This record gives sequence, C-alpha cells and structure tokens, in this order.
Amino acid sequence: MKKWKALSILFAFILFFSMIFSAQPADAISAKKDYLIGIKASLKDSKGKANIISVAGGKVKHQFKYMNVVHASLPDHAAAALQKNPNVTFIEEDFEAQAIGQTVPYGIPQIKADAVQSSGVKGSGVKVAVLDTGIDASHEDLNVAGGASFISSEPNPFIDGDSHGTHVAGTVAALNNSTGVLGAAPDVSLYAVKVLDSSGSGSYSGIAQGIEWAVDNGMDVINMSLGGSQGSTALQQAVDQAYNKGVVVVAAAGNSGSKGKRNTIGYPAKYSSVIAVGAVDAANSRASFSSVGSELEVMAPGVSILSTVPGNKYASFNGTSMASPHVAGAAALILSKYPNMSNIEVRNRLKNTAVRLGDPFYYGAGLINVQAAIQ
Repeated sequence: MKKWKALSILFAFILFFSMIFSAQPADAISAKKDYLIGIKASLKDSKGKANIISVAGGKVKHQFKYMNVVHASLPDHAAAALQKNPNVTFIEEDFEAQAIGQTVPYGIPQIKADAVQSSGVKGSGVKVAVLDTGIDASHEDLNVAGGASFISSEPNPFIDGDSHGTHVAGTVAALNNSTGVLGAAPDVSLYAVKVLDSSGSGSYSGIAQGIEWAVDNGMDVINMSLGGSQGSTALQQAVDQAYNKGVVVVAAAGNSGSKGKRNTIGYPAKYSSVIAVGAVDAANSRASFSSVGSELEVMAPGVSILSTVPGNKYASFNGTSMASPHVAGAAALILSKYPNMSNIEVRNRLKNTAVRLGDPFYYGAGLINVQAAIQ
C-alpha cells in the first residue's frame, strides 16, 4: 500500500511539473523577426559580429560588404538585449518596401487613351515608326521591335544620345507594367528610325530615307517630332508617297508660337499628307510655343509631359514634339481596333471626334478624343 502511495505522489509531482513547463501559452515562445543591426565601426571581424548575434540567440542571414551592418533573425527578447550591447550602434526591423508603381501621365487620360486601353484595345498588331534621335532599346519601360539609322556617324538606332527620341517613344508606347509611365498604345510594335543625331539635328535627305524605310518595312504609323522652317520638294514627295501607301503620317506643328495671324507651322507638318499636331496644357489651353496656321489639324497634350529617357530614367519635356506622339499612339489604337481601316479614315475620325477648343487657326479641330474616335 505504501509502495502504491509513493508512486502516486511521484506521478502527481511529474504531472505538476510537466504542466508548469508544457502548459505555457503559445505567444510565450517569442517569434523571430528579421532585423538590420549596425555594428561598431571598430569591430570588423565577421566572426566577431556573428558571435554577437548568436550569443543573443539570433541567426545571421547576411553581413553587408560596404557597411558594418548585419541582417539577422532574432526573437524579441534578443533584440531588446542587443539594444544594450555596446558594440551595437543601432537595431531596426527589416521593413518591407512596395513597388511605387506606374504613373499615368496626364496626357493619356486627357485624350481618353486610358479608357480605350481599359476596353482591351492597346495597339496590338500595329507598327509605329518613331523618326527621331533613336530610342534607348535597353529602357525597361520600352519594347523596341527593330529599326534603322540614317545618321552615318551614329549607325546604332537603339542608342539615343539626345533623349528626345526615347521620350517621344514612351508617350507612344511605354509599357503597361508596374513601373515608370504608361504610353498611349503600350502594345504596339515600336521601331526606332534614327534621322536626327545626338545634338538633335538631321538632314531632309536623312528624314526622307527614314520615311522610305518605314514604307518598305510595313509601318502603319510614322511619327515625326521634328521640323524645319524651309520647304522641300523631296521631303514633300517622301511624305506624300507614305500617305499614298496607306501610312498614317503624324508630325509636330512646331514651336514657333503665334504672331497674330501669321502662319508659323514648320515642315513636314505643313504638307497636306501629314497630320499637323499642336500642343495644349492640362487645362486644354494652347501652349504659348505651339505653332499656328491653317494646316494645323488637331491638338494634344504637350506641356510638362512625363516620359521615358535613356538610362531607365524619366523626365518631363515641353513641345509639340510631345504632343505629336499622343496622336500617333491614338492612331495606332484606332488601327488596332479596326485593322482594315484606311489611313484616311483614321485621320478623319481623329479630326471629326476632336473636342473643339477655339479658332481652328490656333487649335485646329481641337483636342483629340480617341475613345470617341473608336466608337
């Protein structure tokens, strides 16, 4: 009997102590978190730094090469203890960062391109040639399908030493992704046709060759954010040929402003086969620099336009050069929706659905509305 009583007492003790040690609430066991721990500059030995962490009950995940900081996993009590360690200069949680995301430049909703994209029309199946200073094909926000250079000293069309062409390209076709900006027609096939050098200059002969290349390579839309003050029979024949071959030809009207009723539109925008584009700001007021004249066809955003520039960067530019690619992108959206539509029909749709803004000499038919144009 005494033996059974002794065993009962022993069992009771075992049960009591097991309850003490096993019946702790789950949150009493501290969960580990990731921390960034600054170590005193004088302590450079990696083993010494690791020892500080391990003694505290943590596990080293990474020791940085160019700063005396350790990334480690620690329970809360260890983190608190390390705060008091004289070799530790700081300790902070390894916080999460989120992608900042894509910015939609104001010009895209202003011409209603975002609404068209939301309907599923994004420019797929359409080829757009940007005749400019080249396009930085390594930019993460651009997908350049091909191209050619007509600048003998700069044979690579995928290098842009001026930024202008890359900026124009972004307004046409910056990708719909989680970074950077959004273009008017992000799914188009984009082509870099270098006709201007790294200083932003080029010859009419080079531009004409670029136009010929675009025709020969089946481009649907040509954008020329460029111009000169002198007319040229050869240049006119080049744009007329492209137009007669069914290409939508778009060009910046120019940045010569207005001088009363004096025509200030440059070439090739002034030719009848080309859609001449003027610039407005976010409030639909004509930009003071925007050229005027009877050939002015439509307006598009051209003031403080945010777009791509070389080196995976972004910048805001002003000019009818920035307005023209909005129209080129809008034309691409229409053609993507209606692949059998002629360039003449595309042009008329853009013109006839534009929002009237004022005297046609200063505003043409008005601000393009691509959503209305595809309906």
